[in-house]
Amino acid sequence: MPIRILLEGRPGAGKTTALRRLAALLPTHAATGFTTEEIRQSGARVGFALETLAGGREVLAHVDLPGPPRVGKYGVDPGVMDRLALPSLRSAATEEATGRLVLIDELGRMELACTAFRHAVEALFAAEVDVVATVHTQRDPFTDALKRRADIEIVQLTPANRDVLPGKLAARLQQPRTHGGPPSHG
Repeated sequence: MPIRILLEGRPGAGKTTALRRLAALLPTHAATGFTTEEIRQSGARVGFALETLAGGREVLAHVDLPGPPRVGKYGVDPGVMDRLALPSLRSAATEEATGRLVLIDELGRMELACTAFRHAVEALFAAEVDVVATVHTQRDPFTDALKRRADIEIVQLTPANRDVLPGKLAARLQQPRTHGGPPSHG
């Protein structure tokens, strides 16, 4: 059975940092996915960039983008999800992905503004692939439905555990497990 973890934390708890550390601890693991990063000018947050684990990077949301959609003061460019995030997520959900890991930072309002992204996430959670995704503590119909699933483990990320949690998750993800279906060769 695949591991499906939602790292839940308040803004500033260190969700992105924890996910990046987890990715760094798994250099030989076939991980795919993306993280988001704040864009700052003169100390003020003005947007967010999306960066794939393969190194692609584009501005996802910015105060200077017109939108729609808009999330708060930010215009969101859904094309960034189409170009950077979706190809790896879709391939992980449809290919023989047993033993693969998908990291998603985050299942937030900007990312979920892209309908195709929501569909790709649903496909991932139906596939035989490990998923670790960050989520906010705020209520949202999409993430609330994921949190209610029996096959989802919710892990609270706090400033107190954010430094040790990536190592614990990495060790767990690297443990041998029995997956359903035929054994993979390769």
